[in-house]
Amino acid sequence: MPTTRRIDVVLLAVAVVWGSSYLTAKTATDALPVPTVLFVRYAVAALACAAVLRRFGGTAGGTISGPTGGFTGGLTRDEKVYGGLLGLTQAAVLVLETYGVAHTSAGNAGLIISLTLVLTPVLDRVALPGRFFLAAGVCLAGVGLLVSGNGLRAPGAGDLLMLAAAVVRAGHVVLVGRVTAGRALRPLHLTAVQCAVGAVLFLLPAAPGLPALARTGAVTWAQLLYLALFCGLFAFLAQTWAVQRTSATRAGLLLGTEPVWALLVGTALGGERLTGLSVLGAALVVTGTYWGQAVERAHRGPSAAATRDAAPHGAATGVTQGS
Repeated sequence: MPTTRRIDVVLLAVAVVWGSSYLTAKTATDALPVPTVLFVRYAVAALACAAVLRRFGGTAGGTISGPTGGFTGGLTRDEKVYGGLLGLTQAAVLVLETYGVAHTSAGNAGLIISLTLVLTPVLDRVALPGRFFLAAGVCLAGVGLLVSGNGLRAPGAGDLLMLAAAVVRAGHVVLVGRVTAGRALRPLHLTAVQCAVGAVLFLLPAAPGLPALARTGAVTWAQLLYLALFCGLFAFLAQTWAVQRTSATRAGLLLGTEPVWALLVGTALGGERLTGLSVLGAALVVTGTYWGQAVERAHRGPSAAATRDAAPHGAATGVTQGS
């Protein structure tokens, strides 16, 4: 599979698990306080990272050949510093998203968070052709149809929290591209630091709700583990690995399919009704995403893509406006 296509598949997988996280998080926060959910999510992911690093820490070599990267050696100073910084911004995204989805509908949450699609190139200072923003507009129109298909209500507190999450998430995606550009940062090690930072940040707020974990049922624990290992560990690691090899704008386009997956999961598992407008909206999101992706790829040009694909050890080359 060509390198570019593999990167796109990884980013789409992240969009799928994040799309499924709305229903999972909303259900989990019905059983446990939000800080407790966030702490368990981060703590389990941090322990999983530590286990993988301990298992492969003595492996010879260090070439990054896939999402797990090279395992050799302890954390470098850059991995601690930039992992800590990214941990703070990622925690800010998750706390806003989790409180937001707990106080709004999954449809509204998917619509508002998709604004990350148009906010990312703005914050990334990318001078893209007008066709890109037309494609982004098609995506937003599609998400609007997804939500209107299930009834769009007036914005509330949860909606405003999701709007803030969209802004912070766009900034986080850009920041990942900026801090990893030209630095030998290993995705797994960087993810381990982010997860550890999140666990520490949410430990104190989660403390009052921790005793409730002993009474938590198997279904809720399964949801917490899914949030930690798939929506957390896998998604953080895969996003970092992919953004190191592409532009923040391209990553934002692919992650912008998240509302479609949220709709499919909600329909299949959450009992939501799929309407004609919902189907049309999903088609528009996918069409707009791939149209915008084609515009962005053509704007960068084949030479920039070749330079990025040839980068050694997964180091970002900053081929797109310092992404």
